[in-house]
Amino acid sequence: IKDNGLQCSIFDGENPLKITKPLRLIELFAGIGAQAKALENLGVAFEHYQICEFDKYAVASYNAVHGTNFETSDITQIHAEDLGIVETDKYEYIMTYSFPCTDLSKAGKQQGMSRKSGTRSGLLWEVERLLIEITKSGERLPQILLMENVPDVLSEKNRKDFFSWCEFLELLGYTSKYALLNAKDFGVPQNRERCFMLSWLGENCYYDFPAGKPLTKKLKDV
Repeated sequence: IKDNGLQCSIFDGENPLKITKPLRLIELFAGIGAQAKALENLGVAFEHYQICEFDKYAVASYNAVHGTNFETSDITQIHAEDLGIVETDKYEYIMTYSFPCTDLSKAGKQQGMSRKSGTRSGLLWEVERLLIEITKSGERLPQILLMENVPDVLSEKNRKDFFSWCEFLELLGYTSKYALLNAKDFGVPQNRERCFMLSWLGENCYYDFPAGKPLTKKLKDV
């Protein structure tokens, strides 16, 4: 897997990645549903299908924002069947897994995200467990995975774990791309850089992250 800031597993496919079926959204580490809100803002039709979020106040906020009725859950306690990935011939499933940045960010103690580290950022590997459980059950994996995290996920301390994760997804049949994107390049007057990673099943498709544009707004405009 090449590490040049914007990478693809092995090679690009021939066809642009497209969603052709009704979309069901599964949000792990859901928070208040910022990723769901982004889809809403883009006008994407989707079903709030499942979430996993430990913080009861975040879940209460999620339900208030999105008009849902989800309950709190612990990612260490849920299993593949709890995700309810069924009828994949009729539905596309996109699963987000923007795991805690607490132990990656420069604002924290930077204890890392290694397996069995016991850190909150190490909860990434619970996602690995869930995907393995789905594979062993014979069910189809989510067609699309989406992750957002701090740039430190690619730091010298964490890059080994990050690329181990990329290789795991590739073994499952996912093609992945990641990029460092800055909010100021997408119309938001804030210097906020984040790593985004998109993975999809199959190798015959490709996806390119959108190019940024010069910022025209100032903070006072918003």
